Amino acid sequence: MSTTARFLVFWDRPNDPEAFDRHYREVHIPLARKLPGLRSYVITDDQVAVRGEAFYRIAELHWDSMEDLRASITSPEGQAVADDVNVMTEKYAACRNMVLGPAEEVL
Repeated sequence: MSTTARFLVFWDRPNDPEAFDRHYREVHIPLARKLPGLRSYVITDDQVAVRGEAFYRIAELHWDSMEDLRASITSPEGQAVADDVNVMTEKYAACRNMVLGPAEEVL
């Protein structure tokens, strides 16, 4: 099944990579797995920047629709994930988020 709504998170290099990774895997991912309607959660730590510095980690979360994504991130589980992101940004690293809707293939 093709997903049509994506939530991207771009993490800067943390001040303590070991503590960040431990928190991310032991606390953050288990919280995110509870998000209603979440179809997949993919992370990558191996990127090559074309311009500027590469991010430390990029996470991509997928839902079937924008409505599903909106319902998920406004749910109690979504609030728990957002609260944990706030903890992580205060303790370890800045992050940026982006929501992508349906894509148009042009080639």
